[in-house]
Amino acid sequence: MHQLRQIPPIHEIQQSTKFKKFIQTHNLSTERGTDLIKKVIASFRNQVIEGEWRGPNPSTFAFIEKMFLDAEDLVNETHSFSLQSVINASGTILHTNLGRARLGKDIMEHVMKVAGGYSTLEYDLEKGTRGSRHSHAEKFICELTGAEAAMVVNNNAAAVYMILSAFARNKQVIVSRGELVEIGGSFRISSIMEESGARLVEVGTTNKTHLSDYSESMTEETSMVMKVHQSNFVIKGFTSEVPSKNLVTLVKKHPGVIYYEDLGSGALFNFSQAGIGNEPVIREVIEKGVDLVSFSGDKLLGGPQAGIIAGKKELIHTLKQHQLSRVLRVDKMTLAALEMTLLHYINGEASERNPTIKDIIRSKEEILDQARRFVNEFTHLDTKYHLDIIAGSSQIGGGTMPEVDLDTYLIRIKHPFLPCQELHQALRAGKPSVVGRVQKDQFLLDLRTVSEDEQVTVLERLVQLDKG
Repeated sequence: MHQLRQIPPIHEIQQSTKFKKFIQTHNLSTERGTDLIKKVIASFRNQVIEGEWRGPNPSTFAFIEKMFLDAEDLVNETHSFSLQSVINASGTILHTNLGRARLGKDIMEHVMKVAGGYSTLEYDLEKGTRGSRHSHAEKFICELTGAEAAMVVNNNAAAVYMILSAFARNKQVIVSRGELVEIGGSFRISSIMEESGARLVEVGTTNKTHLSDYSESMTEETSMVMKVHQSNFVIKGFTSEVPSKNLVTLVKKHPGVIYYEDLGSGALFNFSQAGIGNEPVIREVIEKGVDLVSFSGDKLLGGPQAGIIAGKKELIHTLKQHQLSRVLRVDKMTLAALEMTLLHYINGEASERNPTIKDIIRSKEEILDQARRFVNEFTHLDTKYHLDIIAGSSQIGGGTMPEVDLDTYLIRIKHPFLPCQELHQALRAGKPSVVGRVQKDQFLLDLRTVSEDEQVTVLERLVQLDKG
């Protein structure tokens, strides 16, 4: 216990040059700096009392050094952001865990301009009166999809919930058993439907559903026929599903019944024309006569997280007046990012200025050229790494086009003293964090999702690890 008495008192520490430098370096108030030092000393005291103290004697300069080092660690732990930027070298484009679609620089500039000042979020400049945030992005959505009206909520699960709550509470909704999907985080269509108050009517089987299954299930209690796009899985083999146009014809025979398609991923770009997948294009679906569609903003659209609802004007008007429209509304930054994303499509610039589309349609030859440049940079550096390039595949991710493998080239990295798992862990732990792949005991980088600027940073991080 003699060591406890040797710990310097707080008022002496506050008067020291090191304390003043500590609070200046970390931009702390005297009170906050003192609080951190007290926490460190309390930890030291507990270790001494429990007989676990293995540090320097409290009367020495080394003790003071350790105290301030531990206080700095505490600052970094408590003052650092938990949401940090990451370099995604995994090759998975819509990586849900890494934030899905990344936004282009011009989109971010527009968001910053809107967020950094006042805006017309709910103000009509022409009339000088209160406006509606529902008006933002609507004209662009309608122009791109051919819908009569549109609105935006905070994600597609919210869109599904709102539509069902508004039009099908305590009523029946017919859905094929093969479309009762589970999306990310164990959220199931059937569960969302139950929460909304709608009564699920399952028709058909897992692999086959016919038009007669729908028609025979229609009753006076039916409020909606819902088709859910199988975006995150594929059923192959002995299968059958009813085309949208046939369901539209069926629903038209039943006045008051709504035909709604949850399209999930939400493609405005025709990827099939680029030989990639068979994702339905929103405009083509609406042209078939559906009443409502909903889709995500941060998947194939390549924009911010949002749920977009488009369709018949009278139905959208009902949704805008619904109490949930306030609960599920989006903020000015989301609307700013979405409008700029949509404007790129309208101007025919999406394939050049939308990072998601660019990454999906990148050719393997382009990625090979980038990989070669990366490897060539290492030939001029004195490191212990061995790098080579191998053929591989990239995933689109985000529960989108699961059957699609995009041909790519991977950089395989080996280090004599760092096993692949340790190398990956070290890259993830540093700043900026770099996330790659570990497959078959190999550490791999897929530059499909790495920009030229990020490529330089990845190289620097690898060199730092080698030298460290």
